[in-house]
Amino acid sequence: MTAEKPTEQHCQQAQLPLSEALLLPRIAIENTRPVLDGGQFAVKAVEGQEVEVTCKVFADGHERLAVRVRWRNEREEVWFSQALEDQGNDGWLGRFPVPVVGRYRFCIEAWIDQFASFCHELEKKHQAGVPVSLELQEGRNQVQQAAERSEGPLREQLLELRQQLAGLLEAEQVALFLAERSSRLMAEADHRPYLSLSPEYPVDVERQRAQFASWYELFPRSITDDPQRHGTFDDVHGRLSMIHDMGFDVLYFPPIHPIGRRHRKGRNNALSAAPDDPGSPYAIGSEEGGHEAIHPQLGSLEDFRRLVAAAADHGLEIALDFAIQCSQDHPWLTEHPGWFNWRPDGTIKYAENPPKKYQDIVNVDFYAAEAIPGLWLELRDIVLGWVEEGVKQFRVDNPHTKPLPFWQWLIADVRGRHPEVIFLAEAFTTPAMMARLGKIGYSQSYTYFTWRNTKSELASYFSELNQSPWRECFRPNFFVNTPDINPGFLHDSGRAGFLIRAVLASMGSGLWGLYSGFELCESAALPGKEEYLDSEKYQIRPRDFSAPGNIIAEIAQLNRIRRQNPALHSHLGLKLYNAWNDQILYFGKRSRDGGNFVLVAVSLDPFNPQEAHFELPLWEMGLPDDAQTQGEDLMNGHRWTWHGKTQFMRLEPPQPFGIWRISPL
Repeated sequence: MTAEKPTEQHCQQAQLPLSEALLLPRIAIENTRPVLDGGQFAVKAVEGQEVEVTCKVFADGHERLAVRVRWRNEREEVWFSQALEDQGNDGWLGRFPVPVVGRYRFCIEAWIDQFASFCHELEKKHQAGVPVSLELQEGRNQVQQAAERSEGPLREQLLELRQQLAGLLEAEQVALFLAERSSRLMAEADHRPYLSLSPEYPVDVERQRAQFASWYELFPRSITDDPQRHGTFDDVHGRLSMIHDMGFDVLYFPPIHPIGRRHRKGRNNALSAAPDDPGSPYAIGSEEGGHEAIHPQLGSLEDFRRLVAAAADHGLEIALDFAIQCSQDHPWLTEHPGWFNWRPDGTIKYAENPPKKYQDIVNVDFYAAEAIPGLWLELRDIVLGWVEEGVKQFRVDNPHTKPLPFWQWLIADVRGRHPEVIFLAEAFTTPAMMARLGKIGYSQSYTYFTWRNTKSELASYFSELNQSPWRECFRPNFFVNTPDINPGFLHDSGRAGFLIRAVLASMGSGLWGLYSGFELCESAALPGKEEYLDSEKYQIRPRDFSAPGNIIAEIAQLNRIRRQNPALHSHLGLKLYNAWNDQILYFGKRSRDGGNFVLVAVSLDPFNPQEAHFELPLWEMGLPDDAQTQGEDLMNGHRWTWHGKTQFMRLEPPQPFGIWRISPL
């Protein structure tokens, strides 16, 4: 085979002018993390934490490098910097604080540290007994040059150092050069030769509840003791204490707006509704108003304001559903018909998600000629209007069916005005789309957790969420059920099954949620479907929240454990450990400072006892395999001493899990 001769065009492309080569950085800065898509999107963080930064930095030769991370809040001009630690093999590690909510930027800077290089060589030669008189002269020259380019007190201190060095014996000079004060003064005066800078990367810092919160969902209309009487905001006041006592901090309502009558759905999604059927709250809009209005049977705007205030007094934030779909009675259909797509016969197509059909709902067309910019601005203003009413969290219905540019613009606009606002994506869709929603600004997302049941499925999913790029862009909210999803695992697993899912969700992520009725172990399903029989989406469902067999006390304790253990405040840091039984999932979480270490073992069998030998992760604490550690059962406070690494557990259906705090003796 004959090698192909390079063409003139190829030669031209390969050429690099010397003038350009001389401008290229001598120091390479690579693999900087955390970074999303080369810096196109901001990585996620929360206020008060430190952002951990890693990178690869290297240069030709053997000279020492100075590597630092620089950062600033985008609202401020001042940059801060912190030295990174050399991890070996060209790896560098450091952290920088993000104390307040907002957007930050960071970059890596590196240069050849001539004084550190000199000290490293001087120390090696001196220890080896090699003459260093010339090296000492070079060092004194460096100090003199540093003084000449400095001013004020720094110049005076460097001149004093130069004078001290001149009057010392060789060994004393070596010791003074290697002293910490000398390094500090020379670093302050460093002219940073061959300085290289990475690109700047964004960080989106949100408040703590974007990462750590417990959500409780209820339909206000069902807070009643009579299925014939529509519940109100005033009725919800009576539930606040119990929801707070269960440890929840976000109270989420499905849409609270007027409901259309045309094509209203009846009980169990029937195509025709009885006169007294309330309809689905997702069919938004009637003559009483649209997305900015409140269903008159729930109460007035003033009633809503009083509820928001009362919830806050109980430590609860009200979250609202932002569902953009409209009923066929929505005022927009007459006021802005150009915001919709109409069929040739003058009818409008209702929404579908095959095989599901939503005859009572129609969708807007974001790119219709008459919808730009009016529709976009109207939707933004609706969100801002509810923010002004005290709503700081929104669960967004099916965001993956709306344009990504719309969300990227809306979220940035809203959070630019109100950075405390949190958006939760109800997106059950492909992984790429779910990740993209996180990248463009969603604070949290629903997940595949609902359909992960086996040990291998759960282990794989928990691990995936802790890996890049998911860990930088995606915060999972592990809802155990929703009005739309009655998980198959719960249909016949009884009380033990509900406990299993509650523990997996509440311990597996910093964010979890449940839909009202889960604490009562409600599981009646439509035959052959993961949907609730007599779904609350289509009817009023009063409940007895003290019914026998509930798991209210267990949920309250799980939330108490979450609050008291910083290791559980995020899904990040979860590690899977060995338990030799395919029916037991065993994992642990440890706080960044190492002071809080929680182990969780969950039987995935709701019917039978399960046993297993398992390993205590003594290596995580730097302990030998025969070390003694203290264990504490966080459900009941019992304490004991573990001896060695290999232990034994037995989990039974009445409490098919163990949550233990481990610490060295």
